Amino acid sequence: MQIYSYNLNGIRSALRKDLIGWLQENQPDVLLIQETKAQAEQIDETEFQALGYHCYWHSAEKKGYSGVGILSKREPDHVEVGCGIDYIDREGRILRADFGDLSIMSVYVPSGSSGDERQALKMQFLSDFQDYCGDLLKSRPHLVIGGDFNICHTEIDIHNPKNNQKTSGFLPEEREWVSGFLASGFIDSFREHQGEVLDRYSWWSYRANARANNKGWRIDYNMCSAALKDRIQGAEIWPEARHSDHCPVSVDLAE
Repeated sequence: MQIYSYNLNGIRSALRKDLIGWLQENQPDVLLIQETKAQAEQIDETEFQALGYHCYWHSAEKKGYSGVGILSKREPDHVEVGCGIDYIDREGRILRADFGDLSIMSVYVPSGSSGDERQALKMQFLSDFQDYCGDLLKSRPHLVIGGDFNICHTEIDIHNPKNNQKTSGFLPEEREWVSGFLASGFIDSFREHQGEVLDRYSWWSYRANARANNKGWRIDYNMCSAALKDRIQGAEIWPEARHSDHCPVSVDLAE
């Protein structure tokens, strides 16, 4: 099973940039989407369905904001919309599909870059999310969490670590959270299979020609529960896909 995660920064915008052509060429079994920026009724599913995908969405209450989705070639046994935590679910940040013993979640962690209030909410989200995932592992131990975590874990995940020590997304407390999340029973599938390769990023600012100069951040992950360790066959980042300021990240799992 090939699982891709992709923050589209607006699904309607990505469709205008030939997202369907990319999807037809790559044919992932599952595509986890973040930042749809659309209500479900605003998304034309026709072309997705023509490629054989079942479509599931969790939109934010605020229109044009946040939102996650899952496209799947196989129909899930169950789809869980949200996580039951009100402030998270109002922003449309978590959606999960279950396939037999395997659960696959799309998550969009809040950004804290707009100020102290949102940074505080981000840290609250991270704490609540870790508790939620810890509880979920008890009943769904084979779990993939793909999405935009809005955090670079280590210095090799960001182009200029020295100058970003006090920047949201690379704060010590955020990086410590990722370490703790991994220690709680998860695997960063990209690092597990690619090792400490350099200059591999999944997001670039639209400013200062950052993407052309590969001055990026690796903030998109496919985190796999430890129970899936022996089923992970590969993981990759796909910077040539240009439908967004992010690019897709993928993990391959043995059935």
